[in-house]
Amino acid sequence: MKDYYQVLGVSRDASGEEIKKAFRALARESHPDANPGDATAEARFREIAEAYEVLSDDQKRARYDRGETFGGQDLFSQFGGLEDILQQFFGGGFGGFSGGFGSQRRGPQRGQDIAIRIDLDLAEAAFGVEREVEFVSAVTCSVCSGSGAAERYEPVTCRSCGGHGRVQAARQTLLGTMMTVTECPTCSGSGRQIEDPCETCAGEGRTRGTRTLTVEVPPGVDTGTRLRLNGKGGAGQLGTSPGDVFVEINVREDERFQRVGDDLHHRITIGFTEATFGTEVEVPLLDGDTEKLDIPAGTQPETVYRLGKKGVPRLQRRGRGDLLVHVEVEVPRELDDEAEKVLREYASIRGERPDSKKRGLFRR
Repeated sequence: MKDYYQVLGVSRDASGEEIKKAFRALARESHPDANPGDATAEARFREIAEAYEVLSDDQKRARYDRGETFGGQDLFSQFGGLEDILQQFFGGGFGGFSGGFGSQRRGPQRGQDIAIRIDLDLAEAAFGVEREVEFVSAVTCSVCSGSGAAERYEPVTCRSCGGHGRVQAARQTLLGTMMTVTECPTCSGSGRQIEDPCETCAGEGRTRGTRTLTVEVPPGVDTGTRLRLNGKGGAGQLGTSPGDVFVEINVREDERFQRVGDDLHHRITIGFTEATFGTEVEVPLLDGDTEKLDIPAGTQPETVYRLGKKGVPRLQRRGRGDLLVHVEVEVPRELDDEAEKVLREYASIRGERPDSKKRGLFRR
């Protein structure tokens, strides 16, 4: 497992501000725009961004400190991706460089990200499930197949920029003439022109429509878990890349179990004679089965018994949590004369001195 603290060069007890400061400095050094053509710098930048995404989120940091690992759907979920992290720190651009992840978006717009929520029962969250969801988003135009051009026409190379999407312009300053590169105003940076736009999508290459998507929820998710489905969101403009779908998980409460991390807690109530002499009880399991649990003689109230590996499967890791059974001992609220007599004799044998006057709880 990667040592994210070492990646950012901070201690394990570093504050959020120290983590942010370290990321800012390292991002400037290793950003691909500052190291054009350097594949090592790009890999280093992604590693730094990954470390920051985990350590800057209190919940992810706590999970990481417990030894949990993170998959692709877990990373960059509090941000929209690397560009959103850079937007937070550098305002969308990056230190005057152009291109790469940090440059401002040019040309046709990327598809919109979609956020949806899925409600699950505890067992579904624990063992995983497939859910079909429906949502409205931009979809590729069925008439022009995303080109934006009318039937029998194709986009042509922009005459203003020659297909480059950018044009040079001379600007007079106090220091003399300076050349600047700007987005081509004719094609909006796409490098293509649509002379006869599609009537269905008005040259956008996309329309609004209803989509159905099957979401595979992995075992072990919990309320607040966010899954990222790359490329499953809204269609991009003129065939550009689609957005992503972010699925937020909500797990309904279960009347049988309380979940704490990967462990489950279940409460049972037994009579005090059962606690005294011992008994056997049926404990429900998350998968719908039951398991017999021997309660030994002399069990005290709030005793906890652990059934190993009967809890929730660990998300993206092997193994399962445990099922902890809390035993509550019930004191009878009503006694008939015979039961009261027996109990008082028992108290006498043990040398106990119960109050003989308080009989409000006893049935005559």
